[in-house]
Amino acid sequence: RSVVAGPSQEEVRRQNLGALLCHVHRQGPTTRAELTARLGLNRSTIGALTADLVAAGLVTEEAPRETGRAGRPSLVVTPRSDMVYAYALTIEVDRLRAARVGLGGVVLDQREAPREPDRSVADVLPRLVAFVAEMGAKAPPAARCIGTGVAVCGRVRTAGGAADPTVGLGVGWLTEPVRAALAPVLPAGCPVTLGAVADLAALAESARGVAVGCQNVIYLYGDLGIAAGIVAGGRRVSGYGGTAGEVGHMVVRPDGRRCGCGSRGCWETEVGERALLTAAGRAHADGRAAVREVVDAAVRGDATAQTAVRQVADWLGFGVGNLINIFNPEMVIFGDALRDIFLAAAAPLRSRLNAVGLTGNLAHVRLRTPALGDDAVLIGAAELAFERLLADPLG
Repeated sequence: RSVVAGPSQEEVRRQNLGALLCHVHRQGPTTRAELTARLGLNRSTIGALTADLVAAGLVTEEAPRETGRAGRPSLVVTPRSDMVYAYALTIEVDRLRAARVGLGGVVLDQREAPREPDRSVADVLPRLVAFVAEMGAKAPPAARCIGTGVAVCGRVRTAGGAADPTVGLGVGWLTEPVRAALAPVLPAGCPVTLGAVADLAALAESARGVAVGCQNVIYLYGDLGIAAGIVAGGRRVSGYGGTAGEVGHMVVRPDGRRCGCGSRGCWETEVGERALLTAAGRAHADGRAAVREVVDAAVRGDATAQTAVRQVADWLGFGVGNLINIFNPEMVIFGDALRDIFLAAAAPLRSRLNAVGLTGNLAHVRLRTPALGDDAVLIGAAELAFERLLADPLG
């Protein structure tokens, strides 16, 4: 019989270093005693690991200011947010954002600009490159950039307010153009990694937001269409070429409206931005501000707006029920425009959901809004950039 060799001491050490750094990155300053208890390692091992991370310039150790207890206090391990950072960039339907984020999730610098209609990803890259150059110039000379995470929305708003009919392109084909554009303003050897906006929002909420501790999560991101970031068994489900999560093109009404993808009755034709605004008699409007105006009008008692919101919420519950039947998540998060609809019409949504969903799956699922709000995508891009460092801190 063949004998499978266990991990080497070096592999175990690398895993422990990553676990320790990941803990202080996501939980903040933590004492050695707390790390010993939470990571299940002995005190001498924790001491050796933190010494390695201190020597690498990734964390600091210092005594707490006051403990109120007798005896020698446990040293506090703190991530070097000021000296170790990543860039987080987002290319969303209607805006561009960039941030310099320190280890520990601290936003050190931030920029934002509107994304004009009909502007492709290639068209907006110069603005993002300029943002990175500006933020890099303000960073301390000795600080280290360890990566750049880019959240990409493949959709483009046309001048008429509709969605570009091109869907399902994913992010794989954009990787090299984005890397090439950013290369002149990034330090040598600084990796650039791309992800879909919904995927990275799901990553952020799982790491730092409302879904901490959940292994199975669906994050629904609603703008011109509907996309989902799916976490199953603690791992992101991205599919071949990174194109998984196009739940907006799940057909829910075969005789329904024609979708931009060429099909008919896609879910997003019933719950997307355009569906809500049209039902509310505001087909000429577009954007997240217009959606919020309809929701606000519904809350104030406007009958037309209330009917539109309830109609969209009913179809939203229908689709979510099907997703719950398929993935059996612990939590479903309603992000971006869907957050406002969920909060304004939770009752009709839950009513339809209860009619569609399997009882066993509904028993444990929680419906939530993002704890990180609109920043979930930006924070998710930063987490993507930090992943390689957290997996192998000294590599």
